[in-house]
Amino acid sequence: MSQGTESALPLAGRRALVTGAGRGLGRTIALALAAAGADLAVTARTPAELESLATEIEALGRRCVWTVSDVTDAAQVQAMADSLIADLGGLDILVNNAGAAGSHKFLGHPDALWHTMLAVNLTSVYLVSKACLPAIIAAGGGRIINIASVAARTGVAYMAAYTASKHGVLGLTRVLATELGRHRITVNAVCPGFLDTPMTAASIANIVARTGQSPDQARAALESMSPQGRLITPAEVAALVLYLAGDLSHGITGQAINMDGGSIQS
Repeated sequence: MSQGTESALPLAGRRALVTGAGRGLGRTIALALAAAGADLAVTARTPAELESLATEIEALGRRCVWTVSDVTDAAQVQAMADSLIADLGGLDILVNNAGAAGSHKFLGHPDALWHTMLAVNLTSVYLVSKACLPAIIAAGGGRIINIASVAARTGVAYMAAYTASKHGVLGLTRVLATELGRHRITVNAVCPGFLDTPMTAASIANIVARTGQSPDQARAALESMSPQGRLITPAEVAALVLYLAGDLSHGITGQAINMDGGSIQS
C-alpha cells in the first residue's frame, strides 16, 4: 500500500477494539474498520474465529491482535483490555458489539434468562467501557459505539429480558456521552432491527421450535416487522459505525440511531 493511499484512508492511524468480533455483525464491523485504515484488537469466545478474522485483517495491510474473553467477567475484561491495548499501543475507538438474544413470554419467565441477557448485553458494555476508557482519554479523545437494538426504543413482546437489557445500554450511552464530552469522547448507540446474521438465524430456529412454523414462515414474520419487508444487512450497520468512528461525526453524541427500515420512527 502506497503512502498516498494510506493517508487517504479515513481511519488511518486509529486503533479500534471490537467485542463479539468472531462472527456476524462484529466480524463485519471489524473488517470495515480495518478497510478504512484502523488497526484492530478483537475479542470473542471462539479462538478459531478470531484467528481467521485476524488473517483477513492482516491481508488488508492492518495490524490485528486478539484474545479470547468472557465479557461478562470483570477480571477477564480487565485482562483483555490491558493486553490488547498494550499490544496496539493505545485505543481510539471502542465498539461494544458483544450480545445475545433470547425470548420467552413474561408469564413463567425463567430467572436464568433474565440474568443472562442483562449480563451479556448490558453488564458487558459497562465492564468493557470502564476498562477501556482510561486509554481513550489518554489518546486525547475518541469514540465509543454501542450496538443496541430497536428493542432499546420500544417494547418487544416475548423479549422482556432482551428489551430491558437494550434499554439499559441506551441509558448508559446517554450518561457516558454527558460525562465524557469534556474528554472529546463521543458515545452513541446504533439500534438495528432484525439483522441477517447467525443470531437472527437462531431466533428463527426458536420461532420454528415454539410455533411449528416453517423456517421460511418464521423469517417472513421477522421481515414483516419492517416497512421495507426485509432484514437489515451487517454491511449497513458497519457503514454507520464507520461514520460514527470518523472525524465528521464529532458533533453526534448521546444518540440512539435507528437502522430498522422505518419500523421505529422516533
